[in-house]
Amino acid sequence: MRSLAAATTLAVLFSSAALTATPAFADSVKPVSAIEDAADTVVDGTHQRVFISDPSTNQIAVTDGTGAVIGTLTGLPQVRDLTLSPDDGTLYAAVYGADKIVAFDTATLAQTAEYATGTGTIPSRLAYADGKLWFGYGDQWDSDLGVVDLTAETPTVTLGLAVGHDFATPPALYADPDNPGTLLALDTGISSGPIVVYDISSGTPVLKVTEDKGGFYKDAALTPDGQNVVVAGPGTRALTEYRLSDLAEVRTYPVPSNPLTVSVAPDGTVAATVLDTDDVGDTYVFPTDASKPVNVRNLSHDWMPGGHLTNWTADGSKLFLVTDTYYTPQFRVVDEPRKYAATLTVNAPATAPRAKTLTVSGTLTANLALPAGTPVTVTRTDLESPNGKSLGTKSLGTGGKFSFTDVPPAGAKVTYTVTYAGDAEHTGATASDTVDVSRATPTLTLNNNGKVYSYGQDVKFTAHLGTTYKNRTVEIWANPYGADKPNTLVKKGTVNSDGNLSVVVDLKRKTELTAKFAGDSRYAPRSVVSKVGAKVSISTSVSGAYKTKYTWNHTYYFFRQSKDPIVTATLPPYGGRTQLLQVQYWSGTSWVTTYREYFKLDSAGKSAVQLTGTPPKGVRFRVRNSYVSGSGDSVNTTTYGSWKYFTFTS
Repeated sequence: MRSLAAATTLAVLFSSAALTATPAFADSVKPVSAIEDAADTVVDGTHQRVFISDPSTNQIAVTDGTGAVIGTLTGLPQVRDLTLSPDDGTLYAAVYGADKIVAFDTATLAQTAEYATGTGTIPSRLAYADGKLWFGYGDQWDSDLGVVDLTAETPTVTLGLAVGHDFATPPALYADPDNPGTLLALDTGISSGPIVVYDISSGTPVLKVTEDKGGFYKDAALTPDGQNVVVAGPGTRALTEYRLSDLAEVRTYPVPSNPLTVSVAPDGTVAATVLDTDDVGDTYVFPTDASKPVNVRNLSHDWMPGGHLTNWTADGSKLFLVTDTYYTPQFRVVDEPRKYAATLTVNAPATAPRAKTLTVSGTLTANLALPAGTPVTVTRTDLESPNGKSLGTKSLGTGGKFSFTDVPPAGAKVTYTVTYAGDAEHTGATASDTVDVSRATPTLTLNNNGKVYSYGQDVKFTAHLGTTYKNRTVEIWANPYGADKPNTLVKKGTVNSDGNLSVVVDLKRKTELTAKFAGDSRYAPRSVVSKVGAKVSISTSVSGAYKTKYTWNHTYYFFRQSKDPIVTATLPPYGGRTQLLQVQYWSGTSWVTTYREYFKLDSAGKSAVQLTGTPPKGVRFRVRNSYVSGSGDSVNTTTYGSWKYFTFTS
């Protein structure tokens, strides 16, 4: 017997062990394909996991520290807020669509409990404080505050605890074990919504202090000691820290547009995202030293979503963000969030001549300016150095600007890559630009262009390559007419001392031959085409004659007037092919056409035509079959068959 629960537990523990052994990746991004949207996230530092709630798919995605999904918790209709117990042992989820709160063991991912909050309560907000699970519930002005007393032998649910304030929407709740007896509630859905601080030391909320700070709060995060709160509210400067004891303003964190999410690291470093409609920067990290400038990154390139989707790792070393939630949510990791993000640009000319001096310039900037003399390294990648060649170290001038000159020895695409290694306060950066460096045009010819050959004739084609630098290889391709015959490489090799490469081709169709030179670092690629024609083979037979005789300078077939000649044409078969039958008589001075018509060939390439009627005696006739390119197909050159001569007697 195999225990499913045991197997699941072992799989989860194995995943955790593997996570510990996996090295970290710098500033990574990974799609969380298991979900369609994201409402809330929490970080389990003990088990190195991130939980992401998705009300659209009614589940919680469980990822590792890179965003790779290692499990899902399903069957949770419109799941919203998440919170963890102080020891990271239990995950609590507000299941809006099922009027309950569900608990999971974070080690095994097994459900351990559920707490019904009452029909129609639709709980959506959660906070764990003093052994109790506080939740915001209801809809609009029917919203209120409730609690699950987890300390009771049988956990009990109590509703209607929002004393002293009538919430316009379910309150967003925050609590911290380092500030016991305190519960913070934000009325997020109205412009006049206040910040409310409750004293919950008695188990029953008592209104301690409340103040309108502008309403429409998007997110909030408590400081490490639980004494202050940083609130992301409306407006361009509404990222503000307040003291919970009296809601006095402690510090503002200026941002250029509406802040959407906020998180505070264990050392007090504040990170926030903003509504970045101009695509200039969406993620802000504010140093604990207020005299230093803010650190700005542009991570999403789409509007950042609201909700608590920004988190520091438990040790505060990295920053996790879930972005782009209107498409497939993206899990982003900022590996060194306290370092100022360096932005590097490189500008090289679009084109340049080979072996001539060109100038490359650029800038290296950061919110914390880099001093003049800061080194950057330069690498040139080209056909001569496909793995890159170091051009040494260059130094920044004033304003983070740099420039250098180079003489590119090779043509084609030449890439200049500039790298800044970073330092104790700045991240590294790499950027590049590409120059299209000119190359000489080589001489390349291919003979026989425009010639027409007999069906099945072996024809020698010779490509001639003039002066080049290193590459002396030529390819010759043959592309017969007709969709059933592919373009084929018929010869590839090094040209001889005269610069020639030859190949013999058996021509049975019109053919386009192409000689190709791939180029080298000083001579550009080139190709030339030779189009040749190929006739078809045509045979004509005449049957029904009672004798043949050489007369009038030709061999004639003699027929009785009562016998109808049968003229049979045979050509190489091809789909839809026709042949032209032409009949003439001798007028005494010239041959005159009396009949011409196209006849379709059968699958064997044959067409038999019976000439009926009562012909006059003694008149000389002749007949021939021909292939006319374009009449049924165009894969060969127009070819006229030989005349067959006949006459009639009584």
